Amino acid sequence: MSDMNNDLVLFNELVDVLLNEEKQHPVADRIASDTLYEAIDLSLNAPAMIDQEFKEVLKDVLVSTPKTATNLFFNQLFGGRQSKAVLGDLLAVMLNNSMYTYKVAGPQVGIEQEIIRQSCNLVGYGSQSNGTFPTGGSMSNYMALIMARDAKDPSCRLTGISKPMVLYTSKESHYSNAKNASFAGIGRNNIRYIQADAAGKMIPAKLEAQIVTDLANGCVPTYVNATAGTTVLGAFDPIDAIADITEKYNIWLHVDGAYSGSVIFSAAYRHLLKGVERSQSFSYNAHKMLGTPMTCSIILVNDKKQLHDSFSNEADYLYQTDGDDFNLGKTSFQCGRRNDALKFWTLWKSVGTTGLEQIVDHQFELADVARDYIRNHADYTLYSFDDSISICFNYKNIDPMALCTALYEHQITVVGFGSFKEETFIRLVTINANNKKEDILNFFKVLEEFAEKTPALIPV
Repeated sequence: MSDMNNDLVLFNELVDVLLNEEKQHPVADRIASDTLYEAIDLSLNAPAMIDQEFKEVLKDVLVSTPKTATNLFFNQLFGGRQSKAVLGDLLAVMLNNSMYTYKVAGPQVGIEQEIIRQSCNLVGYGSQSNGTFPTGGSMSNYMALIMARDAKDPSCRLTGISKPMVLYTSKESHYSNAKNASFAGIGRNNIRYIQADAAGKMIPAKLEAQIVTDLANGCVPTYVNATAGTTVLGAFDPIDAIADITEKYNIWLHVDGAYSGSVIFSAAYRHLLKGVERSQSFSYNAHKMLGTPMTCSIILVNDKKQLHDSFSNEADYLYQTDGDDFNLGKTSFQCGRRNDALKFWTLWKSVGTTGLEQIVDHQFELADVARDYIRNHADYTLYSFDDSISICFNYKNIDPMALCTALYEHQITVVGFGSFKEETFIRLVTINANNKKEDILNFFKVLEEFAEKTPALIPV
């Protein structure tokens, strides 16, 4: 116990170092990958390290690690830090439960199931719905594909795939779909990438035409992946129109809301998911728009039987007490599974559903600030659209890849780039709900000042 108490004191000291460092230096000093092991002592050696040296190494690691919670980090589809969620994550580490049985997880099972039940209600699923917490958005998509495969050909769980299955997804969808087709035994060549419109949304007519072609060729249309928040533009596929097609041809519809599916919490933006209640499965990541620590992914199914049929397996050495509804390992891809629910529950419990709605709405407000700034300044070109928290733009025709790289290497700000059709641009993501209007305006200020000081970037 004394060692634990001492280490918790050290932890608090290191947290103070990190929080102060984030204020003083919002962007970490970049260490070139080829000099990493010379810059920081990351070696593992036979003798023990004395406490003071150990503390100094930990400080070096903290200071040098990219700072994802500051007001100058806009690079990923996550950012910021919700303190009540951090509290829950720390408690989960201390408890160290695994979520496969009620015997070892106890009330944590109820916490996970309450989140799933309330999420299903928000989506509009019925009384037979349920879900689980996978390891991330890619795994959510994989689990949905497995359930779709098994629903189309129940015997494949025992004998393997015997039908030429085909899956459909937008050209703008997440790259995990290709990996998942391979993992599921369907094959990457059996993915049909459906054209997106000028706003990055899947075109339903193109989807149906492809399905008709595949049916004529003896293929078995099995799964349609619709995206709620594409990776680059943040576009929402038209779920209602897609559901008309999947119902007509008896195809599983999964809505990948990993990025922006958290709009289920917002009265103002829930319309972007119109028709989601008609899907067979839906996923969202609370570690993205809702700011819980990585990872916190949720997949929901309209019919819990599909989850059980695809992922349950008897194991007498595990499931020794309590009913199936409390032994969550029977509906999970994993056996040993980290408690990712508690951190989301502590956030949701503390701020309420209304508080989560405010977190989501604020990000759209910040996105409006950014778009308004771009539209009102002639040196900028806007490539993205309203109803998205991805703001895609270029400045003074500077090469976006070169500008983003230079901003990062000079520790100015961290922002990424993306492409859509023939254009490449900077992608600013307003996903950090701790940011304010002045933080967004400051981003443009530091970008412009850096460009003016770096004339080599500006094309002649």
